[in-house]
Amino acid sequence: MKQNLQSIQPVIMWKIARDEWRYWFRSKLAVVALLIGLTCTMLTVVVSVGDAFELEHQRGHAQQQSEQTFVNQPDRHPHRMVHYGHYVFKTPPPLGMVDPGVDSHTGNTIFLEGHRQNSATFADQKQSSGTTILGALTPAFVLQVLAPLLLVIMGYGVVSRERETQTLSILAAQGLGYGNLILGKISALLLVAMLMLLPLAISGIVVLSQGESLLTLSLFLVGYLLYLSIWILIIVSISLWAKSNSVSFSTLAFTWLVLCILMPRVATTVAGVMVPAAGKLEKDFAVVAELRQLGDGHNAKDKAFVQLEAELLKKHKVNRVEDLPLNFRGFVALKSEAEITSILNRYAEDRMHEELRQSFFARQFGWLSPQVALRTLSMLTAGTGLETHHRFLRETENLRFNFVQRLNQAHTNKLNYIDDMNRNKSEAAGQIARISAKNWNVIEGFKFRSSPSKERALQAMTPLAQLLLWFGMFGLFLRNLQRHYS
Repeated sequence: MKQNLQSIQPVIMWKIARDEWRYWFRSKLAVVALLIGLTCTMLTVVVSVGDAFELEHQRGHAQQQSEQTFVNQPDRHPHRMVHYGHYVFKTPPPLGMVDPGVDSHTGNTIFLEGHRQNSATFADQKQSSGTTILGALTPAFVLQVLAPLLLVIMGYGVVSRERETQTLSILAAQGLGYGNLILGKISALLLVAMLMLLPLAISGIVVLSQGESLLTLSLFLVGYLLYLSIWILIIVSISLWAKSNSVSFSTLAFTWLVLCILMPRVATTVAGVMVPAAGKLEKDFAVVAELRQLGDGHNAKDKAFVQLEAELLKKHKVNRVEDLPLNFRGFVALKSEAEITSILNRYAEDRMHEELRQSFFARQFGWLSPQVALRTLSMLTAGTGLETHHRFLRETENLRFNFVQRLNQAHTNKLNYIDDMNRNKSEAAGQIARISAKNWNVIEGFKFRSSPSKERALQAMTPLAQLLLWFGMFGLFLRNLQRHYS
């Protein structure tokens, strides 16, 4: 029964695949599994697309409203506007409707104000109890975790059933080789996988209309098709190896549990142990301790600014700060904000570096689990990975620093020092120590965009290589099994 490539007959393969589908339609369990898979994929895609459009509208409107509210403030003291602050919102990328990635945990809104770098808030996972214990029921979750299980339920007996009912010998007597049999079974399962991917492929039209590139979308879809193909090879291999349906199902169920449930969590846990990071409170105390050494930027008479005062007096050849051609209090705020931001950025970069190291370590488990590999590829191509979140934090910090410093410059150059010092003596003095609301036009329109498609595609090359390795490994394993039983 040994076969060469010339003995593979597409007509026979099609008949085997068709017979497998007939068996599934007679089996209530297989039909239910198929319906569950199609329904879950379709519903999650429809709901996610609807949610994505609503979120984009809500956050875009909130962004415009926040900017307009800031600009429409009346005449005020400039430092009050520094603390009045401004909100920025992160709109989801086109493919984020399929795979929200880390965005559902890291938050999508940041309040920008002087002297502080606030964390992103209003994460979706923190606002709800979650759809499932394992994770939110998104299209990505369905295809990464549930779809392999449904393929296992439908395909665990594709070969072991033939052996258990002793039809393999009958097929062999009719001249049917293992090659045609196996390829026919693979074709039947591949059609199931493609049906599950169909809603995702259709949503690609919406994704393209939202500005996503064809390159990124193609890589995204190829990754999911490759992942489900790997599971098909695993299922057929174990079904060919197993002596009975029960052995095949129990082995495949255990394999799914390890690869899709345990391994991703092991990856996260091990990464946290191997790449330890200081806790938030510990870092916050360290930041506060270092900031105290800079002096209080709200108090121009702080000892930390004595040298700065002396240098300015010498530079402008005057004896009193009242005679300086600028507001010394505003100048102190300007310099203090720059020094504070330098320290905050250093700690922020250290934290992001630690997170990237942990993420890199966890992603190496893609060599041990195709689910980890696909999850990484999916987030990177969708633009919802950790790298994109870090870029969001950096861009919002640049926005924060620029608008705060422009307000501090207005404080320095457009408000008299004596009026500033006397602003709390009376209500009239407080009215004098204000500047025109025209100075509030310091907010640049903020709209966060995904990284270029080529950059995301390059980032996804490693997880793609991991998936190709899994595909090649089980392809060779199945071929060797087929030769052994032939």
